[in-house]
Amino acid sequence: MSRVGRLPIPIPSGVTVDVDGALVSVKGPKGELDWRAPDPIGVRVADDAVVVTRPNDKKEMRAQHGLTRALINNMVVGVSEGFSKVLEIQGTGYRAEMAGKNVNLRVGFSHPVVVEPHPGITLEVEGQLVKVSGISKQAVGQQAAEIRKIRPPEPYKGKGIRYQGEWVRRKAGKGAAGVGA
Repeated sequence: MSRVGRLPIPIPSGVTVDVDGALVSVKGPKGELDWRAPDPIGVRVADDAVVVTRPNDKKEMRAQHGLTRALINNMVVGVSEGFSKVLEIQGTGYRAEMAGKNVNLRVGFSHPVVVEPHPGITLEVEGQLVKVSGISKQAVGQQAAEIRKIRPPEPYKGKGIRYQGEWVRRKAGKGAAGVGA
């Protein structure tokens, strides 16, 4: 059986999980998320935990089993704790500033780039850091990836937008050897 799929998902206090056929609804202090499980995968609530089952051991069912369990777990964590990603802005003159709910990025273009948050996502700016937070792990990751895509870090000086803690491989650039010889 799937190692991930067979683990029950504990339901923390303040969170309710409703299963209506294939539709899984999770409500918590931070919000509400809905998701439809794949047809042959079974989802049920038992003893303050969500249990995911599969009908057979075919490769497709094993994959769907683990995926379903992971997605429901992310929903439970999202409505109880939430998710966040932090982006760093590095480079001379590169900066971010809040404009209402939007973020204005000045990252080396002739104009500021305005980033509007997706529904359910909040953006915050603290100095050179942009924090993306929300209850959906997928939506938070998508918004962070779109912001990073505006000016990805370049390999020569490392300027650009990167995830906090991301390591960017640096290149040497033009060497002194062979110049003027």
